[in-house]
Amino acid sequence: MPIVDTHCHAGPNWFEPVELLRYQMDRNDVDRAVLVQYGGNFALNGHTLESVRKHPALFCAVVLVDTARPDAPAELERWAKAGAAGVRLRPETRSPGKDPLVIWRMADELGLTVSLLGNLDAFASDEFYRLAQSFPSLKLVVEHLASVGIGARPPYEAYRKALVLSKLPNTCIKVPGLGEICPRPAPFTEPVFKDVPPLIRMAYEAFGPRRMMWGSDYPPVSGREGYANALNWTREHLATFASHDDREWIMGKTALSVFRFG
Repeated sequence: MPIVDTHCHAGPNWFEPVELLRYQMDRNDVDRAVLVQYGGNFALNGHTLESVRKHPALFCAVVLVDTARPDAPAELERWAKAGAAGVRLRPETRSPGKDPLVIWRMADELGLTVSLLGNLDAFASDEFYRLAQSFPSLKLVVEHLASVGIGARPPYEAYRKALVLSKLPNTCIKVPGLGEICPRPAPFTEPVFKDVPPLIRMAYEAFGPRRMMWGSDYPPVSGREGYANALNWTREHLATFASHDDREWIMGKTALSVFRFG
């Protein structure tokens, strides 16, 4: 089973260097990873792409551009030519000038995947649904299980509305470790989450396995259940309702069909 981690952060000024991510990947038999730029660090795209150039079969990069600048589309084109596989945008991202969707059009024209950071209400909005619908050839990947998070309660109305994005065939969703949707056990009498909410299964029923992909959120996951548990406990949870073939898609094959690796 190929394993691809679709949501990792690494950098020289925050989080951890990429070498520590490689250690976790080697230790847990993770084959490839998507390096996702973080926190408005537009200047670090070159650093991330250097990791990709050193290890093209191991990594691909999702970059950031300052979309408030009028030259953002040209900047995105420059990074795409340098090897970026995707760009990180928010559902509410709009460009200055006459065409507020120009950055989305450029991503589409360049064949980039858009990794989407946002809150649950943004993903559930009619406005974002219409935007996603207007770019049928643009690959859109919703991060962090639409940011449903800990504390969601049945009947999960906002989350169900976000899952309506699954009606659009160009959309996918990232499945996190269980620590993103389950409260931290206290005390730590058993190394496992109990009473896992049905949020991942709901995504599975909406999107199907070929439009779902696992992402650890390394290294923030280290402050939750840890990298190995985010991998193993998620796989164990998936096994309660998904076939082996479906789990292969969620844990790796979907990512390989969406992101370009060297």
